[in-house]
Amino acid sequence: MSITVKAMPAVFVLIWSTGFIVAKFGLPYAPPLSFLAIRYALSIACFLLWIVLARAAWPQGRQQWLHLALTGVLMHAGYLGGVWVAVKNGMGSGLAALIVGLQPVLTALWISWIGLPGGQPHGQSHVTPRQWLGLLLGLGGLLLVVARKFGIGSEVTALTLACEVFALLSITVGTLYQKRFVQPTDVRSANAIQLAAALLVTLPFALMESETIAWNAQFMSAMAWAVLALTLGGSSLLYLLIQRGAATAVTSLLYLVPPTTAVMAWLLFDESITLMTVAGTALTALGVSLVVRPVKPQAA
Repeated sequence: MSITVKAMPAVFVLIWSTGFIVAKFGLPYAPPLSFLAIRYALSIACFLLWIVLARAAWPQGRQQWLHLALTGVLMHAGYLGGVWVAVKNGMGSGLAALIVGLQPVLTALWISWIGLPGGQPHGQSHVTPRQWLGLLLGLGGLLLVVARKFGIGSEVTALTLACEVFALLSITVGTLYQKRFVQPTDVRSANAIQLAAALLVTLPFALMESETIAWNAQFMSAMAWAVLALTLGGSSLLYLLIQRGAATAVTSLLYLVPPTTAVMAWLLFDESITLMTVAGTALTALGVSLVVRPVKPQAA
C-alpha cells in the first residue's frame, strides 16, 4: 500500500474538521440551506468541467444512479443540512463536531448487530461487553459537554440538538448504504450525481428562507473553501475511502475531529474550552475507541 493511500484517512479528517469552522465562518452572512444550495451548484459545475476534461466515465445502469442519488441526499443534504442549521441557530462548532463524531459508535454497533456492509459476517453477531462500555462512556462524555449548554439562549436547544441527531443518523446510514450498494465508479461522476440529488432536495427549502445573502469577502472565502477543499477534496476522499473498503478506518479516525475542531474554534472564534469540555471530549474519544477497536479472534 502506497504512502498516499495510507495518508488518505488522516488527510480526510484534517479537511473534514474545517467543515464546522467554515459553517461558523460563513453563516453570519447567509442562511444555511441557501449557502449549501449555492455550494452544491458550484461544486457540480466544477465536477462537470473536471469530468469533461478528464473524459471520466459515468456509472453504468439506472440502479447505480439511484443508489448514488440516495447516498447524496443522506451524506450531503441530510448531514450538512442538519449541521449547518444547528450552527446557524447558535450551536458552537466544537459541540457540533462532538455530536456527529459519535458516528463511529453507531457504525460499529450496526456492524456488530447486522454484519459488515456487503453481506460479509462480522464474526461477532452481538455487541461485546467492551463495546457496550465504550458506548456508555461515549454517551457519558457527550452528556458532560451538552448538559451545561442546554437551555434557553444557549447553544443547545431542542432544535439544534434535533438537527445534529438528524445529521448524525444521515451520515451514518449514508456511509453504510454506499458501502453496501454503490459499486466502484469514477469519484468525479459519482460526486456529481450525489451533489445533484442533494441540490434537488435542498433547493426548495432554501427558497423558503427569508434571510438575504451578504456577498462580502468573508462569505465568498467561506464558499470557495467549502467548494474546493471540502466538496472537491473532502467528499472525494470520503468516497474513495469507502470505495476502497476503508469505511471502518474513516470512522475510527472521526473521533479526532471534535478535539481538532474545538481547538480551531477556540483560536478563531474564542469558543470556550472548559475543563468539563475537555473531560467530556476525552471520555467520548475513549468510548468511541473502545467501540471501533477490532475484536480479536478467539483461539480455537
